Amino acid sequence: MFRDVIKPLLRRSLSPRSYEMLRIAHWYTGYYVPRSIASPFTKRHPAVHGFGNPGVLGPLVKQIEGVNALAPTRMCRVMTRHGSDKAKWWHNYTSVYSVLFAELLQRPLRIFELGLGTNNPSLVSSMGTYGQPGASLRGWRELFPKALVYGADIDRDVLFESERIKTYYCDQLDQGAIAQLWGERDFEQGLDVIIEDGLHTFEGNVSFLQGSIGHLRPGGYYVVEDIQSSLIGKWKEFLARECVERYPALALALVELPNTSNSFDNNLLVIRRG
Repeated sequence: MFRDVIKPLLRRSLSPRSYEMLRIAHWYTGYYVPRSIASPFTKRHPAVHGFGNPGVLGPLVKQIEGVNALAPTRMCRVMTRHGSDKAKWWHNYTSVYSVLFAELLQRPLRIFELGLGTNNPSLVSSMGTYGQPGASLRGWRELFPKALVYGADIDRDVLFESERIKTYYCDQLDQGAIAQLWGERDFEQGLDVIIEDGLHTFEGNVSFLQGSIGHLRPGGYYVVEDIQSSLIGKWKEFLARECVERYPALALALVELPNTSNSFDNNLLVIRRG
C-alpha cells in the first residue's frame, strides 16, 4: 500500500527535498535501526555456489559465506542516501560489497557500472518515473574517494558527467555497442570493478559478460546484480559448462542472499580475476 498509494501521494504533496528527507527517515526507522539491533543476535549467511579457479575461489567463497546478510553497514547508508536500491528492503547487496571491497576503499580504482537507473517508463530497464539516474555512481564516488567512476546506459537522456564520474551509451544486447564502449580511451587501462545492473535478463547478463570480462584487471571484481531465483539452476549450468574452461583465471561465485522482504531476485554473480 505504501508504494502504490501513499508514496505517490507524498511525492505530489511534498517538495523534492522534504520527500527525500522523509524517504531516508522511513528507511532508517523501518530497516536500518531494526536490523542494526537484531543483527548481532540474528545472523543469516548467503548460500554460495562456486566454480572455476580453485586458488582464487576458496578464499572468495569463504569471504562471502562469512557475511551476515542482515547486518547493515556504512555502505548501506551511503547508497540509500544517494537513492540507490542496493541496500533497501528488497536488496542487501551492500552487506556483501562492504566485505568484498573493505580493503579497496582508499585505492585509486577504476569502477564501472552498467545501468544508471533510467526513469523512462517506456524502457524495459526503467526504475519508474521517480527513479534517480546515477544514484549508485554517486554512492561509489563517495565510498571510493580516490576512484574514477564510470557508467553506461541504453537511455541517452540520463547520461551525465560530474566530478570523477563519466557516463557512456551502451546497449548490452549489441556486441558492437559493447565493443564501441570498451574502445573509449577511458577504458584502455581496464577496470578494477565492473557492476552489471542493467537489463536483468539472462540473455542480457551473458551478452555483457562475454563482451566485457576481458577488460577486468587482475585481482578485479565483476558482479551481476538482480539474478532471478528461478534462474539459479540455469546459471549453475551455464557457469559449469561455458565459463570454467573458457575463463580459467576466474573464480565464479553464484550468491543467493537471504532477505526477509525478497526471494525473487536478491541474488548475485561475483567474479574475481586471479
